[in-house]
Amino acid sequence: MRKRSYLTVRNLPPDVASELEREQKLRGTSLNQTVVNALRKGLGLGTERKSNGLAALAGKWTDQDLEEFEAAIRDVAEKVDEELWR
Repeated sequence: MRKRSYLTVRNLPPDVASELEREQKLRGTSLNQTVVNALRKGLGLGTERKSNGLAALAGKWTDQDLEEFEAAIRDVAEKVDEELWR
C-alpha cells in the first residue's frame, strides 16, 4: 500500500469541528497537528507520555543511594539532643 502524507476529510460534523478547534486553542498547536494528535490517540498510537522533565528528580535512587542516605541520617536520627529535653 502506498503511503499517503495528506488526507481530505469531507462532511466533518459540527461538534467534531468545534471540539478540534477547542483542542487546538487549548494546546496551542496548528489545526493539522491537533488532528494528527487526535488520530494517533484514537488509533492507540499516541499512548506514550511526554516527559515533563521531572523524572530525573523523582524515583531514581539506586540501592546504594538509599543505603548512603540512611547511613547519613542514622547518626542524627538516633541521637537525643539533651538540651531539648531539659
